[in-house]
Amino acid sequence: MTTGRAWGVALGAATAAILVLSGCGTTRVPEPTAHATAHGVTVTVTLLPASNGRRELQATFKPQQPGFHIYSIDLPPHGIDGLGIPTRLSVQGSLTAVAKPTANLATRLLRPAGLQSEIPVYPNGAVTFTLPVRQTSSRQADVIVSYGACSKNTCLIPVKHKVIHLNLNY
Repeated sequence: MTTGRAWGVALGAATAAILVLSGCGTTRVPEPTAHATAHGVTVTVTLLPASNGRRELQATFKPQQPGFHIYSIDLPPHGIDGLGIPTRLSVQGSLTAVAKPTANLATRLLRPAGLQSEIPVYPNGAVTFTLPVRQTSSRQADVIVSYGACSKNTCLIPVKHKVIHLNLNY
Protein backbone atom coordinates (compact mmCIF):
# COMPACT_ATOMS: atom_id res chain seq x y z
CA MET A 1 0.00 0.00 0.00
CA THR A 2 1.36 3.43 -0.87
CA THR A 3 1.87 6.09 1.75
CA GLY A 4 -0.85 8.32 0.26
CA ARG A 5 -3.36 5.47 0.22
CA ALA A 6 -2.47 4.50 3.81
CA TRP A 7 -3.09 8.09 4.92
CA GLY A 8 -6.43 8.11 3.09
CA VAL A 9 -7.53 4.89 4.81
CA ALA A 10 -6.40 6.21 8.21
CA LEU A 11 -8.19 9.54 7.64
CA GLY A 12 -11.39 7.73 6.61
CA ALA A 13 -11.26 5.49 9.69
CA ALA A 14 -10.66 8.49 11.97
CA THR A 15 -13.58 10.38 10.41
CA ALA A 16 -15.89 7.38 10.85
CA ALA A 17 -14.83 7.03 14.50
CA ILE A 18 -15.53 10.71 15.16
CA LEU A 19 -18.98 10.47 13.57
CA VAL A 20 -19.87 7.38 15.62
CA LEU A 21 -18.58 8.85 18.88
CA SER A 22 -20.33 12.19 18.30
CA GLY A 23 -23.69 10.45 17.92
CA CYS A 24 -24.11 11.15 14.23
CA GLY A 25 -26.52 8.66 12.79
CA THR A 26 -28.25 7.98 16.11
CA THR A 27 -31.68 9.29 16.94
CA ARG A 28 -32.14 10.87 20.31
CA VAL A 29 -35.63 11.06 21.71
CA PRO A 30 -36.38 14.66 22.69
CA GLU A 31 -37.38 15.34 26.27
CA PRO A 32 -41.11 16.03 26.78
CA THR A 33 -41.65 19.79 26.50
CA ALA A 34 -44.69 22.09 26.50
CA HIS A 35 -45.30 25.85 26.43
CA ALA A 36 -48.00 28.27 27.52
CA THR A 37 -48.22 32.05 27.29
CA ALA A 38 -50.57 34.20 29.34
CA HIS A 39 -50.51 37.80 30.58
CA GLY A 40 -47.09 38.70 29.23
CA VAL A 41 -45.16 35.63 30.38
CA THR A 42 -44.20 32.46 28.49
CA VAL A 43 -43.77 29.32 30.57
CA THR A 44 -41.79 26.41 29.11
CA VAL A 45 -41.81 23.08 30.95
CA THR A 46 -39.42 20.21 30.21
CA LEU A 47 -39.14 16.81 31.87
CA LEU A 48 -35.49 15.78 32.25
CA PRO A 49 -33.78 12.63 33.53
CA ALA A 50 -32.14 12.89 36.94
CA SER A 51 -30.25 10.55 39.26
CA ASN A 52 -31.62 7.46 41.04
CA GLY A 53 -34.37 6.89 38.48
CA ARG A 54 -35.99 10.20 39.37
CA ARG A 55 -36.89 12.96 36.95
CA GLU A 56 -36.73 16.73 37.15
CA LEU A 57 -39.34 19.07 35.81
CA GLN A 58 -37.83 22.37 34.72
CA ALA A 59 -40.17 25.31 34.29
CA THR A 60 -38.81 28.53 32.82
CA PHE A 61 -40.91 31.67 33.29
CA LYS A 62 -39.91 34.33 30.77
CA PRO A 63 -41.51 37.77 30.68
CA GLN A 64 -42.14 38.87 27.09
CA GLN A 65 -41.06 42.46 27.75
CA PRO A 66 -37.71 43.65 29.08
CA GLY A 67 -37.64 45.08 32.59
CA PHE A 68 -40.20 42.65 34.04
CA HIS A 69 -39.59 40.40 37.03
CA ILE A 70 -41.31 37.19 38.18
CA TYR A 71 -42.55 37.24 41.79
CA SER A 72 -40.73 35.05 44.32
CA ILE A 73 -41.81 31.51 45.09
CA ASP A 74 -41.44 32.47 48.78
CA LEU A 75 -43.87 35.41 48.60
CA PRO A 76 -46.69 35.00 51.16
CA PRO A 77 -49.97 33.63 49.73
CA HIS A 78 -51.60 37.09 49.60
CA GLY A 79 -48.47 39.00 48.66
CA ILE A 80 -47.05 41.85 50.68
CA ASP A 81 -49.58 44.50 51.62
CA GLY A 82 -51.85 42.84 49.05
CA LEU A 83 -49.26 43.22 46.28
CA GLY A 84 -47.92 40.32 44.24
CA ILE A 85 -48.76 36.65 43.80
CA PRO A 86 -46.32 33.91 44.73
CA THR A 87 -44.99 31.79 41.89
CA ARG A 88 -46.31 28.25 42.21
CA LEU A 89 -45.38 25.03 40.38
CA SER A 90 -47.07 21.67 40.92
CA VAL A 91 -47.89 18.50 38.98
CA GLN A 92 -50.68 15.95 38.70
CA GLY A 93 -51.48 12.99 36.48
CA SER A 94 -48.45 10.88 35.57
CA LEU A 95 -46.03 12.88 37.73
CA THR A 96 -45.74 13.22 41.50
CA ALA A 97 -43.58 15.87 43.18
CA VAL A 98 -41.01 14.41 45.59
CA ALA A 99 -39.61 17.73 46.88
CA LYS A 100 -40.30 21.44 46.70
CA PRO A 101 -39.33 23.49 43.64
CA THR A 102 -36.15 25.56 43.71
CA ALA A 103 -35.18 28.57 41.61
CA ASN A 104 -31.93 29.03 39.69
CA LEU A 105 -31.70 32.67 40.81
CA ALA A 106 -31.79 34.47 44.15
CA THR A 107 -34.50 37.03 44.79
CA ARG A 108 -34.03 40.73 45.22
CA LEU A 109 -36.38 43.40 46.52
CA LEU A 110 -38.29 45.62 44.11
CA ARG A 111 -40.10 48.76 45.22
CA PRO A 112 -42.76 49.61 42.65
CA ALA A 113 -42.96 53.32 41.79
CA GLY A 114 -45.05 55.30 44.28
CA LEU A 115 -45.27 52.52 46.87
CA GLN A 116 -43.53 51.96 50.19
CA SER A 117 -43.65 48.17 50.03
CA GLU A 118 -40.78 46.10 48.71
CA ILE A 119 -41.66 42.86 46.94
CA PRO A 120 -39.26 39.90 46.54
CA VAL A 121 -38.79 39.18 42.83
CA TYR A 122 -36.27 37.39 40.66
CA PRO A 123 -33.88 39.48 38.55
CA ASN A 124 -35.17 41.01 35.34
CA GLY A 125 -35.88 38.33 32.71
CA ALA A 126 -36.28 34.57 32.77
CA VAL A 127 -36.11 32.40 35.88
CA THR A 128 -36.05 28.58 35.90
CA PHE A 129 -37.52 26.40 38.63
CA THR A 130 -36.60 22.75 39.13
CA LEU A 131 -39.11 20.36 40.68
CA PRO A 132 -37.91 16.81 41.50
CA VAL A 133 -40.62 14.36 40.40
CA ARG A 134 -41.39 10.68 40.12
CA GLN A 135 -43.02 9.47 36.91
CA THR A 136 -45.88 7.04 37.56
CA SER A 137 -46.87 6.27 33.94
CA SER A 138 -46.04 7.30 30.39
CA ARG A 139 -49.25 9.13 29.63
CA GLN A 140 -49.96 12.78 30.22
CA ALA A 141 -49.01 14.96 33.14
CA ASP A 142 -50.47 18.32 34.01
CA VAL A 143 -48.17 21.06 35.21
CA ILE A 144 -50.04 23.72 37.18
CA VAL A 145 -48.49 27.17 37.47
CA SER A 146 -49.46 30.43 39.14
CA TYR A 147 -47.38 33.56 38.67
CA GLY A 148 -47.26 37.27 38.20
CA ALA A 149 -44.78 39.69 36.70
CA CYS A 150 -44.07 43.34 37.32
CA SER A 151 -41.67 46.10 36.41
CA LYS A 152 -40.82 49.15 38.45
CA ASN A 153 -43.84 50.93 36.92
CA THR A 154 -46.35 48.24 35.89
CA CYS A 155 -47.74 44.96 37.17
CA LEU A 156 -49.29 42.46 34.78
CA ILE A 157 -52.51 40.59 35.50
CA PRO A 158 -51.63 37.52 37.60
CA VAL A 159 -52.16 34.00 36.30
CA LYS A 160 -53.67 31.48 38.72
CA HIS A 161 -53.76 27.71 38.30
CA LYS A 162 -52.81 27.64 34.60
CA VAL A 163 -52.66 24.01 33.41
CA ILE A 164 -49.96 23.05 30.93
CA HIS A 165 -50.44 19.57 29.45
CA LEU A 166 -47.21 17.60 29.11
CA ASN A 167 -47.39 14.54 26.84
CA LEU A 168 -45.16 11.78 28.21
CA ASN A 169 -45.71 9.33 25.32
CA TYR A 170 -42.22 9.24 23.85
